[in-house]
Amino acid sequence: MSVWQPSAPCTPRACIEATASATAVPRAVLRLAAVTVLMLTGIVLSPLGGRIPAEWVRRWCRWIVRAAGVRVRITGTTVPTGGLLLVANHISWMDIPLLAAVRPARMLAKSDIRDWPVAGPVAARGALFIDRNRLRALPGTVARIADALRDGQAVGVFPEGSTWCGRAQGSFRRAVFQAALDAAVPVQPVHLRYRMTEGSASTAPAFIGDDSLLASVWRVVLTRGLVAEVDVQPLIPPGTHPDRRSLARAAQPGATAQPDWTHAALVA
Repeated sequence: MSVWQPSAPCTPRACIEATASATAVPRAVLRLAAVTVLMLTGIVLSPLGGRIPAEWVRRWCRWIVRAAGVRVRITGTTVPTGGLLLVANHISWMDIPLLAAVRPARMLAKSDIRDWPVAGPVAARGALFIDRNRLRALPGTVARIADALRDGQAVGVFPEGSTWCGRAQGSFRRAVFQAALDAAVPVQPVHLRYRMTEGSASTAPAFIGDDSLLASVWRVVLTRGLVAEVDVQPLIPPGTHPDRRSLARAAQPGATAQPDWTHAALVA
């Protein structure tokens, strides 16, 4: 790991809470099969690219999360068309389809996602990849993002640079916001949360530390009563912030909120 690569203190042992209310294993297997079928459908249809209507893509992304047994609530403002930097906090593998359910976008992803089972081939079709172990590659990545934004595309980014458990969050890194400044496009912040139906926060969907993708997916399909909340926050128009530092600070969802919990990984 490089010295500049962002990391979170969250680990499965410190942060993931065992859930007492779980579905029977047969139901979890059916959910896992449904998610897999939807992902494989995406692989088959991915060569069609931009010919697939955006509304179909949004629905497909919501179906992926629903197939895992998770209810989806999307609230907030309407997302504009045209070049747009779509940014969100990062908790789970489900963040990607949830962000695309708001607006289909080219995701900025770490290069090793190409090797993920099932999801990797889907991501490889349209994602922008970053090698987080090569600091010298960062300016070129920012330039590619800016080019995509100038072309009228939406680019989805998780600026924390690492997943957190959902009870804590990291600071947004500034580099990707330079692309929005260079391309003179708006920034759309999105706040992601995972809760139980009664309202309490849940760490079950978190994909953190040395957790494997399969373990994280299995934990989600086992858990009953999960809700994914997607809050589309007010748009930040171009020209309202002079530099990437202030733009990143303004875009961070919930940055001013005070947590009402104690983060186990930070006090252990």
